[in-house]
Amino acid sequence: MKRNKNSNMKFVVVLTLLVVGILAAVVVFSNKQESLPIEIKQIDVTGQPSIGEKDAPVTVVEFGDFKCPSCKAWGEMIYPKLVDDYIETGQVKFSFVNVLFHGKESTLASIAAESVFERSPGLYWNFHQAMFDAQPVENHDGPWITPEKILEIASAFPEIDQTLLKEDMEQEATMENVKIDDDLVKKAGVSMTPAIVINGEMMEDPFDYEAIKTAIEQGYKDTN
Repeated sequence: MKRNKNSNMKFVVVLTLLVVGILAAVVVFSNKQESLPIEIKQIDVTGQPSIGEKDAPVTVVEFGDFKCPSCKAWGEMIYPKLVDDYIETGQVKFSFVNVLFHGKESTLASIAAESVFERSPGLYWNFHQAMFDAQPVENHDGPWITPEKILEIASAFPEIDQTLLKEDMEQEATMENVKIDDDLVKKAGVSMTPAIVINGEMMEDPFDYEAIKTAIEQGYKDTN
């Protein structure tokens, strides 16, 4: 009887270890799956501010917010590398989509940026950069995006008609374009900014430049 009990105990122990091993493998596999970039539908960037070759094989889309400090940091740390390595070489087309996570200030900044893009497209990226440069280092969550501040930023560019820009902000003249961006944000399932999408693949960590490079290189291979 003791022999049978020992055999039964050994069987139970082995079975338990087997089950635990399977569960551990499932957990590890699940974690690996979660760490992979998220596949979403290709982003339609028609009409969006874009730089780079029109027919570049890889499209990189930034979902950003002028009031977001992480977006400013991304523009300073990652974007210049992207320009040097891929945009200027013709491999990547880069587009920007407005995100409205900070409410009225985000909306006002987006309306103004869309106005500049519509009326003075050649100055859009300069104005875009100036908006981020104007973001305060401290208390960035405090209200700082106002019509007066935007006109002050725009005053650095004589080609921008301040009267028209002021009217566009007051009348929300470019709100239709802003709503198009908001729809793209919802369709892509963007939940944080900046969100970086490469050929329909959302990067898990927008600051992981090595992962960005890998996704771009893979996208380039897939289209050649």
